[in-house]
Amino acid sequence: MPVSLADIVTTLPSDESWGPPTTTDALVEGVPYAPYSKGDKLGRMADWTTEGKDREGRGGRQQYNRNYKDQQVYGAGTSSLFAVQVAEDESSFSVVDNTRTSTKSRGFGRGGATFIRGRGRGGRDQRGGRGTFQRVGQRGGQQNAYYDNRGGRGGRGGRRFGGWKDYDKPQRNRDSSVNIKPDWQMLEEIDFNRLAKLNLETSTGEDIDSYGFLYYYDRAFDRPPVKNNERKLNVVDRVAYNVTTSQDPIIHELAEKDEATIFATDNILSMLMCAPRSVYSWDIVITRTGNKIFLDKRDGSSLDMVSVNENAADAPLEASEGNKDSINFPGALALEATFINHNFVNQTVIESDTSKHEMPHENPFYNPSEETEALASKAYKYRRFDLSLEKDEDPLHLIVRTELDAVVKNNISGEDQLLVIKALNEFDHKAQGSGGALDWRTKLTSQRGAVVATEMKNNSCKLARWTVQSILARADVMKLGFVSRTTPKAADRHVILGVMGYDPRKFAEQMNLNLSNGWGIVRTIIDMVRGMKDGKYVLVKDPNKSLLRLYEVPAGTFEEEEDGAQEEIAEDGGEE
Repeated sequence: MPVSLADIVTTLPSDESWGPPTTTDALVEGVPYAPYSKGDKLGRMADWTTEGKDREGRGGRQQYNRNYKDQQVYGAGTSSLFAVQVAEDESSFSVVDNTRTSTKSRGFGRGGATFIRGRGRGGRDQRGGRGTFQRVGQRGGQQNAYYDNRGGRGGRGGRRFGGWKDYDKPQRNRDSSVNIKPDWQMLEEIDFNRLAKLNLETSTGEDIDSYGFLYYYDRAFDRPPVKNNERKLNVVDRVAYNVTTSQDPIIHELAEKDEATIFATDNILSMLMCAPRSVYSWDIVITRTGNKIFLDKRDGSSLDMVSVNENAADAPLEASEGNKDSINFPGALALEATFINHNFVNQTVIESDTSKHEMPHENPFYNPSEETEALASKAYKYRRFDLSLEKDEDPLHLIVRTELDAVVKNNISGEDQLLVIKALNEFDHKAQGSGGALDWRTKLTSQRGAVVATEMKNNSCKLARWTVQSILARADVMKLGFVSRTTPKAADRHVILGVMGYDPRKFAEQMNLNLSNGWGIVRTIIDMVRGMKDGKYVLVKDPNKSLLRLYEVPAGTFEEEEDGAQEEIAEDGGEE
């Protein structure tokens, strides 16, 4: 039966207010009162901006607001008034803390032997001699390597144990690549965030002169190995030099002719250009003489070594941090990688005196009357780059000594293409420090892109340096070899699993490598040194922070160490 509006009006209460009747039981002096405890928090009476956790979403599942746990429900504290009090001794309750609190450090410092042997200082105008230049690949060397069991990696969260909880992990403490002495004066401190914003457009450079010769690359290594017939990495004794800038006789002549203002090698320059990607500590010695600036490295410097998984989230640990595999220490892995790269280049070329690419001049560091081993395939190209700005009154040029490893005939045009050959190495994809790498033996052929992408992540700094060196030398192709241990526990026996070729410029795009940013970093450091007086300076990458420090050091710094190393080499030669 329909109800009329008049009937509804008549049923309304005649009082001025409506609703449930008001009782005086919950009133205190006429004000509504609810019991509360001191532990209750005052919150919102009502919040219409967020949804409650009991509201169901479109799919029927309850939608939980992640901020809901911070909201206080009005009257929630009253439930404790009627809660049953359980007679229980709360002192017996405890929270177990299972987080790791170890603060032991892991190393990437100095100590340990390396096979890169110092060749003494020698005069700038010397052209050869066994005691003059630093050689690569010398066995039984006397130099102290950069890696040992002091310090650690740190800076990026260290070893990752699980997602978002990494924020409370203790930072690893590492030692600097060079001992900072009290008489060193710090002049500048540059954060990596500032370096990443720098930019300087420059040309591709011009060739000044070329030295040495190149053998032809063996294309048989481009083919995947036959199953159960892997190619072994052999030890090939060949002479290769790694001479620092100020000891290079060609650079000394170019400086006297006033061909440029800044002089460096590709090994040193690439480290400076890729500085924001670096994790481990390194140092560069900068000498200013008049208007000339030389970028040098120390004998036994970390720049001579090839790091392994430097950028991995779970980088190799030292013995002090629980690593029980001595062959997988950072220092041992770096020494192994440097050994692999030296021999890999020599094995992948076809040595023939009748078929090789000759440069206009001979190798400036080789003296056949004193060397007993054959010369390795190596060409040195001295190239000049213009770093000038519009506001500069005089042009600012840089000369860099670049290196090439081999040549190969183009399949279409038949012209010689210049190659830079490098090798990535796998130690154990299941071991700590592998950085989540795939098994190369099973995945290199079927998932080549995934393998390379993982290496770009774990070895970002190393691959960026190799790419920069290839672009500086104007190499047509950069060959990357994939070398693995015969067995995970044998660090002295290796097999070659495959070789891939890349265009260095396209590879730089894949790595998001900006050369203009690298040139901007170089120009910034050079401008700092140009504004200072003549002398010697050291640029050091902080071992635990993402920043660079520039120190002014006494003129004779590092010379005593080099003279002592030269005396040790001379004594060993006499004993032999």
